[in-house]
Formats: sequence, structure tokens, C-alpha cells
Amino acid sequence: MVKQEPAGASALTAGGQAATATAGVQLSRRRWVVLLLFSSYSLCNGFQWIQYGSINNIFARFYGVSAFAIDWLSMSYMLTYIPLLFPVAWLLDKRGLRLIALVGSALNALGAWVKLGSLKPHLFPITVLGQVICSLSQVFILGMPSRIASVWFGSREVSTACSIAVFGNQLGIATGFLVPPVLVPNVDDAEKLAYHISIMFFMTAGVATALFILVVIVFKEKPLHPPSQAQALIQSRPTQEYSYMQSILRLFRNANFVLLMLTYGLNTGCFYALSTLLNRMVIHHYPREEVNAGRIGLTIILSGMAGALISGVWLDRTKTYKQTTLAVYIMSLVGMIAYTFTLSLGHLWVVFVTAGILGFFMTGYLPLGFEFAAELTYPESEGTSSGLLNVSAQIFGIAFTIGQGQIMDHFETKAGNLFLCAFLLLGTIMTAFIKADLRRQQANLDNEQTKVMPEACTDPIVLEESKL
Repeated sequence: MVKQEPAGASALTAGGQAATATAGVQLSRRRWVVLLLFSSYSLCNGFQWIQYGSINNIFARFYGVSAFAIDWLSMSYMLTYIPLLFPVAWLLDKRGLRLIALVGSALNALGAWVKLGSLKPHLFPITVLGQVICSLSQVFILGMPSRIASVWFGSREVSTACSIAVFGNQLGIATGFLVPPVLVPNVDDAEKLAYHISIMFFMTAGVATALFILVVIVFKEKPLHPPSQAQALIQSRPTQEYSYMQSILRLFRNANFVLLMLTYGLNTGCFYALSTLLNRMVIHHYPREEVNAGRIGLTIILSGMAGALISGVWLDRTKTYKQTTLAVYIMSLVGMIAYTFTLSLGHLWVVFVTAGILGFFMTGYLPLGFEFAAELTYPESEGTSSGLLNVSAQIFGIAFTIGQGQIMDHFETKAGNLFLCAFLLLGTIMTAFIKADLRRQQANLDNEQTKVMPEACTDPIVLEESKL
């Protein structure tokens, strides 16, 4: 009786499973349409986040409320995200991308229409309601970039796709800095001001509604074939093997991911505070320069989009996640220091330059965090890992916005910006301790190798059977 297992039989089993999982790998042409559509309604939602903050002084005067109350219209996005992350992430895992896209784009359009009912100075609560609805939409948007990139794109373009998906929201914020100061000039007549605000609200609602209709028609759950070997392996896993709560617990036991979650929150929280308070900072040093304040915000975002695209292409080519993340973090700190000490010099062109440098690295860091998290936590759901990163960012964003705002009120803008610099320094030090445990890349390499193993093992198995 022969009990010895043929040499290579276990390899055949593992190799056969991998070969089965990866046999249908193929890229879909629809992937770029899905990515563009997601980026578009994410753009619209990003615009609605900052449309109040970019002309904070104008809305505060129109509604007769404090600047801090207008700040809370932006912070509502951060506040609603925190308790709703886990239900939405669970829904993403259980029901998939299409449902999340439908709900997110629908809420985005609904919130935009509700704001049209707030065109009188005494209707501030209505504009708060509309903004809260839009903030609910954001919960269904922020965790999507890395998930869409993984489900629809191949291993050699996944980082670039994630960067482009993040682009949408960033471009929306850029538009939110640029357009409101142009559409809503700083006039004293309340009726004229209401008319200008109505134009902005009508345009936003029309675009948001059109995008929702396109999502209903065009957005699909996933391609017919998995785009990468890592994704094929995930799709081949039986449903009962996946537990959402166990996945969250594994993420919190992953020390590298916990470090990344904290450092991502520190960096992105600084960005949220800077964006929310930018109008107040610039107007303090350059009175009645609302348009240029918006242009400075636009410069921050556009340069950050360039940084994000370059980082995404660089990661797809080099896979140097840890080194790139640390370098970008260090340069974010350098950029923040430069911006802090040039804001009060009295030369707007200098502020534009330093703000552009800051944005290139600080905003460019956002997709890096998503992709690094996907690598560190594979095969966990990208929606869950990126959602936890965003919760961290929202918590720090609220704390930093309130903290910096209070420092600016009681001291000066330089003290408030130095407050952010201190936390960026802390984040840089913590990033240095993250280990580059690139699990997703390793899975792709392992599956490449196992493709040929069944053929290599066939002859020895046949020979062994012939002896029996």
C-alpha cells in the first residue's frame, strides 16, 4: 500500500485553483466610461462641499450667521461620514458598486435641489438640510476609488485608475474654489445676492441630475471578466468565507495599516482644514480679494491633481509605495512651512507659488494613501480599508478645522498654520515606521508563477499512478 503523495500533487492542487481563478482575466473597454462617470458625479459632490467655504464671508452676511456657522456647512461632510462609514462599507461589500453609485449620485442631486429652497436670508436651516443630504452622498463616494480601480482595471494600471478616480473629487473642489467667487460677487443688495446664488444652485442641481440619469443607464456592477489575477482570486473565493466584521478586526490588527490610517488622517485632515479656512486666511491679509482666494484654492487643487497623476503613474511603474508615500509626506510638510511664512508677505503671486507647491504634494498624497492601503491589506475589501482611512481624515479634519479656526480668531493665521505644520511633522515621523508589506503585488506574482505549475507536475503524477 502506497500512502506517499506524489511529489507535486499539492502544487497541482494550488496551481489548479490559481489557474482556474485566473483563466478568464481580461480588460473591459467599458472601464474608462465607468471611471469617467464616477469621477464626474464625485466632482459635483466635491464642488458642493466647498461652495460655501470658498465665499464664507458672503454667505455669512447673506444668512446673517457667523463665519463659524458657514464653516460647519463644510464640516458637516466630515461629521456625517464618521458614523455612516461601516453601514455603507458593509453595503458595498454585500450589494456591490452599482447600488452604491446609484444612491450616491441620487443623494447628490437631491441635496442640490433642496438648496434651491434656501434663497432667502431667513432660510439658513434649509441650506443646512441640503448640505447634510449632500454630505450623505459623500459617504457613498469617498471609499469608491480604490474599489473601482481594483474591480475594473488591470494590475499595471490600477494605481493610475485610482488617481483618476480621486481626480474627480479634487477637480470638484477646485471648481468650488473658482466658480462661486465669480458667480456670486460681493454685493450689498440682498436681492441681487440671492439672484446670483440661485444661478449657482440651479446649475449645480441640473448637472447633478444629469449625472444621476447617466449612472442609471451606464454604470455596471463589474466587467464580465476579472481584470487582474488578484481580482480573479478574490472573485473565486466562496461567499461564506468572507466575514465583514472579521475583516474589520483583521484590519485593526494590521499594525502597518493602523499607522497608515493615522498618518493619512493627519495629512488629509490638514488639507480639509486648509481648504475650509482658506477664504478667511486670504481675506484677513488681502481684503476683498475673494476671487483671488478662490484662485489660490484652485491652484492648490490643480497642482495636487498633477501630483496625484504623476504619483499614480510612478507607482504603476515602480511599485515603490513606501518610499513614494514618505517622500510626498516630507514635501507636504516643506510646502506647508513655505506657505505659512509667505502668506503675510503682502505679495499674492508669492502665495500662489507656495500654495501650488503645497498642493502638488499634499493633495497628491490622497490617492497614494488609498493604493498603499490596498497593498497592505489585500485581500480585504478596498472599500473597507479606504473607508477607514477616510474616517480618520474626517475626525482629524473636524478637530483641525475647529482648532485652527480658534487659533486664528485669538492669535493670527501664522499661528494656525504652524499648528498644522506640527501635526504634519508627526505624520512624517510615523510614516517612516510603516513597513512595505505589498501583499497585492505578491499575490499577482504568485499567481503568475502557478500558471505553469500544472503542466510541470503532470508527468510525475502519471508516472506515479502507473507504478500502482
